[in-house]
Amino acid sequence: MKGKKILLAEDDENFGLVLNDYLELQEFDVTWVKDGAAAMEAYQPGRFDLCILDVMMPRLDGFSVARNIRSADKSQPIIFLTARSMKEDILKGYQLGADDYITKPFDSEVLHYKINAVLQRATKTTSKAALEQEVKIGRYNFHPKFRTLELSGEQRMLSPKEAALLQILYQYRNDLLPRSVALQKVWNDDNYFTGRSMDVYVAKLRKYLKSDPLIEIVNIHGEGFRLVMPD
Repeated sequence: MKGKKILLAEDDENFGLVLNDYLELQEFDVTWVKDGAAAMEAYQPGRFDLCILDVMMPRLDGFSVARNIRSADKSQPIIFLTARSMKEDILKGYQLGADDYITKPFDSEVLHYKINAVLQRATKTTSKAALEQEVKIGRYNFHPKFRTLELSGEQRMLSPKEAALLQILYQYRNDLLPRSVALQKVWNDDNYFTGRSMDVYVAKLRKYLKSDPLIEIVNIHGEGFRLVMPD
């Protein structure tokens, strides 16, 4: 991912310097700022391929920065960095639309992998037109715009939520789709009852896709789902 532009917001001078230098060694184009307000001053929609935000920052915290970024560009990839590993904080990050949430300390190679995974997903979902095009899911043809799933000339009409859930599973194909991300993007809520409803829809999609043995929707206990399919 040479030359990809990253906005790094990290207030810890030593950690920020190390992380900035590491990312530049991986040939990313890094803009490093040291507080949330400076992050908002640097941010412009379309300028950065990825925003890496520390949660605890002076002047404006990372969650507030992400909220402002999301209001300007709903598709902007975001990774949170934090020393806090409380479940509530992690869920809040995903509710704000985070693509990943990494707790300190972490291995730099793991961070590099996660960055590349987020950027690769982003290239698959860059435009509304691309999202509406017919795609191949194994032996199936799926058309999100018309909510149709076709196999061997037989077409199934999906409900709006079935189509939306299958679409986001496809966007995250062969990668983990966090439960909270799916719930927020499809149901705009993540309470217990919508969670149970989503499980029902996942079961329906498994049934619809069962004719292709190479496709599987795997439940990652406590984390989310993974649509396993041939590349």
